[in-house]
Amino acid sequence: MTESRDTQPKDVPTGHEVIQGYLKTLDTSPGVYRMLDAESRVLYVGKARNLRARVSNYARPAGHSGRIARMIANTASMMFLTTRTETEALLLEQNLIKQLKPKFNVLLRDDKSFPNILVTADHDFPQIKKHRGAKKEKGSYYGPFASAGAVNRTLNQLQRVFLLRDCSNAMFESRTRPCLQYQIKRCSAPCVGKISPKDYQQTVRDAEKFLTGKTTDIQARLAAEMGAASEAMAFERAAALRDRIKALTQVQTAQGINPKGVTEADIIALHMDGGQACVQVFFIRANQNWGNRDYYPRVGADVDAAEALEAFIGQFYDTKEPPRQLILSNDIENPDLMAEALSGKLGRKVELVVPKRGEKAELIDGALRNARESLARKMAETATQARLMKGIAEAFDLSAPPERIEVYDNSHIQGAFAVGAMIVAGPEGFMKNQYRKFNIRGDDLTPGDDFGMMKEVLTRRFKRLIKEDPDRKEGHWPDLLLIDGGAGQVSAVRAIMREYGVEDIPMVGVAKGIDRDAGKEEFYRTGKPAFALRHNDPVLYFVQRLRDEAHRFAIGTHRAKRSKAVGATPLDDVPGVGAARKRALLAHFGSAKAVARANLSDLKAVEGVSGALAEKIYDFFHERG
Repeated sequence: MTESRDTQPKDVPTGHEVIQGYLKTLDTSPGVYRMLDAESRVLYVGKARNLRARVSNYARPAGHSGRIARMIANTASMMFLTTRTETEALLLEQNLIKQLKPKFNVLLRDDKSFPNILVTADHDFPQIKKHRGAKKEKGSYYGPFASAGAVNRTLNQLQRVFLLRDCSNAMFESRTRPCLQYQIKRCSAPCVGKISPKDYQQTVRDAEKFLTGKTTDIQARLAAEMGAASEAMAFERAAALRDRIKALTQVQTAQGINPKGVTEADIIALHMDGGQACVQVFFIRANQNWGNRDYYPRVGADVDAAEALEAFIGQFYDTKEPPRQLILSNDIENPDLMAEALSGKLGRKVELVVPKRGEKAELIDGALRNARESLARKMAETATQARLMKGIAEAFDLSAPPERIEVYDNSHIQGAFAVGAMIVAGPEGFMKNQYRKFNIRGDDLTPGDDFGMMKEVLTRRFKRLIKEDPDRKEGHWPDLLLIDGGAGQVSAVRAIMREYGVEDIPMVGVAKGIDRDAGKEEFYRTGKPAFALRHNDPVLYFVQRLRDEAHRFAIGTHRAKRSKAVGATPLDDVPGVGAARKRALLAHFGSAKAVARANLSDLKAVEGVSGALAEKIYDFFHERG
């Protein structure tokens, strides 16, 4: 793979004549090209089987769609990456689009990882739990699931049917009597010996069969065991088995879409309307519906369905493992190329199918209906949001409706576990991927000093903005700041902004009224008298939602920090002591304080603790005094 770039001075010409100049040096290799404007911002990333042929299309003065014509008119320079194959070019193209987010490309904006179910393998009584992220923990993973809600529903079902534990190993080891999960028949209480290791392992195998779609085998075996228990007059066991069979039947009935002829596939349906698009993805694994999610990729009015769906698939699977089959609502531009790229990624054949009849066509029809309805709701919400943004501009005397509103709040308990929080809203609602949390670091702050906390948060926020985007071209600078507080807070924040030379950003303090009732909020701006909005003004409700969301995010961040601190022990700071050795030490001595008091020979007696590590632990506590 090779790269070249022609650099040009500023104020250079733009348009098809500039593009024409590159044809002299281009060959017929496959590769990826980037089109840049006069300020070197990437406008578009594309792939080509033949770079020279593709670029020559852009060099033509006419015959382009409106979007492509605008892109060509803004192009001042180009960059090229040659690749060995067109498949390699396709993968590189989608990766660069995700990184660079070019203005004229179809762009998948929501790209969160998906959760899995993990059955652990580091314990005699395996735990079943939700897992997200890298698969580093030892055990069997099942997924992906469309959302945390889909995982939680399945875990709930598995507990009802198979009575597997979901508690941590540390909690398991500390139990002396069954917990509430046992009382409500969602756990077999292996922690206190209510089930033998052999029988528990059988339920684990049954759960794994369920997760791989072998439910018929499980029901047949449970029915046989129930019959045998009944004949042996073990009526209590027979009743328990009957309840498990009943729960398993209810699970299968409640899952909705359970295609018989589709074992492993993603159902992907695209609906476009008015220059907007919705892609609905259903995850089918082990003949079961493991949830669905909708996406709203950025498309233009003149982007066709084939281009939009291909771009979505390429970006969606850039960091995710594709299933064996993708069932699509419509054809894409390069189906064979995409199938080859995904097959290479997975290490086995991936098939792309556009069904016309049968069960798969019915699945696509259902997904399309969901996509159509989701897009209609999204467009209605967007229209409402646009009206609210216009109302915000009128209420606070802004020159234009804001594209980015940042709201700040703090949370602490008498100064302890202090955190700052920033939420962001825009024309399409809350922008949760832009939320930020700030652990308050100021050692010189008086506990509970909200002014000092806000100063630290905003100082860190704007220092970073000035460093990373001094020209304000990346869209990360706010058009409006909302501060929780009155005139004092606004004055303090204005002083901070003045210190960093960003006094041009409008700022509004939101304070509860005299009675501190919602609906009686007063608004404060620098150099202007406080004012209130009408009690039934939609803008007032919107500001309340923004403030409440900031408060919710701040409280959640604070609670997470507090919980982490509550669960922490001095052992967390000892080099070489990880989670497993920490558990072993606590199980042996009973508490971190007892570990700190232990002598060297006692530490060496703990299973899994070497002589060298025992010395490290001993020195750690005794050097600290």
